[in-house]
Amino acid sequence: MERNVTLDFIRGVAILGILLLNIVAFGLPKAAYINPAWSGSVSLHDAWTWAVLDLFAQVKFLTLFALLFGAGLQMLLHRGKRWIQSRLTLLALLGFMHALLLWDGDILLAYGLVGLICWRMIREAPTTRQLFNTGALLYLIGVGVLLLLGFISGNAPNRSWVPDLANIQYEQYWKLNGGVEAISNRSDLLSSNLLALGAQYGWQLAGMMLLGGALMRSGWLKGQYSLPHYRRTGCLLIAVGMVINLPGIYAQWHLDWSYRWCAFILQAPRELSAPFQAIGYAALAYGFWPWLSRWRLVAAITCVGRMALSNYLLQTLICTTLFYRLDLFMKFDRLQLLALVPAVWAVNILFSVLWLRHFRQGPVEWLWRQLTARAAGVSLKPSAR
Repeated sequence: MERNVTLDFIRGVAILGILLLNIVAFGLPKAAYINPAWSGSVSLHDAWTWAVLDLFAQVKFLTLFALLFGAGLQMLLHRGKRWIQSRLTLLALLGFMHALLLWDGDILLAYGLVGLICWRMIREAPTTRQLFNTGALLYLIGVGVLLLLGFISGNAPNRSWVPDLANIQYEQYWKLNGGVEAISNRSDLLSSNLLALGAQYGWQLAGMMLLGGALMRSGWLKGQYSLPHYRRTGCLLIAVGMVINLPGIYAQWHLDWSYRWCAFILQAPRELSAPFQAIGYAALAYGFWPWLSRWRLVAAITCVGRMALSNYLLQTLICTTLFYRLDLFMKFDRLQLLALVPAVWAVNILFSVLWLRHFRQGPVEWLWRQLTARAAGVSLKPSAR
């Protein structure tokens, strides 16, 4: 099957964009990920960094990646049940090991588990419209559950929102020292993440996968519409998303990131805006592709997208080494952490370009495909790598 180069580029943008937020999760305590006032106070430049990222990146690139994952499920349907189930089960196992042994911010386990449900829903949907509508409904249910959690939560700050000094020191201790203590804590966090996946986030993730499947089935994610259509749609959707998100950003800042409102209820505008902006970003890539495709940097980012899984894990290896092995954890604020991102991007890009000069797939992608074939009882051509 001929690769969709534009789709590879968008996937590369998503993988690189995810690091804009993940760098905070690597370099600061877990509470800092969505709460700039996690330490009890916040500097002005830290607050502005949070606000800009919240408007343009927070959740947006994860949502874009989920959309592309659903599109990939639609493209894999011709492989059949055994191949898809084997592939997703192996992804879930990889995610479990990644979350337990390396980093508590893993997304692969969630994608594997939810994908095992969603691929059947994509296959069984009788029409593209019904698939799209079901995806939108599931996503809205997830946002509704988030609001419900906000209304029933108490007013007392949660330790995961504003941790005390003892909790911060303990988190620093187990992350820097690793070993059994770190695995035990990552196991606890994994349990909490799975609970959140089943109760709330899984609805949104499933919704985006179905939307991605619908957009691929319709031909929209294959680039089959006109360039003016993609440009108009992209600009409109991004504008709508920003209009939805901005009041939430203002309100969180105005309320000094109060736990009850900002940990749940005021997350909803961001979650509602994310699909609009994510699809808008994809639309602009298609709409301006004749010009973008001339740039060497775009070709390099396309290579990153072809090796998305390898690059995602490479980011973990780089960042856990920097922050936990070289003792850079909690040494930088949010804005300073962003200055490290281009260096990691450069490694992702260089690695991808050099690797794909010699091989057709990334190393983890190749291994994933080989193990999938063995689990599904399918023989592969020798040239698959």
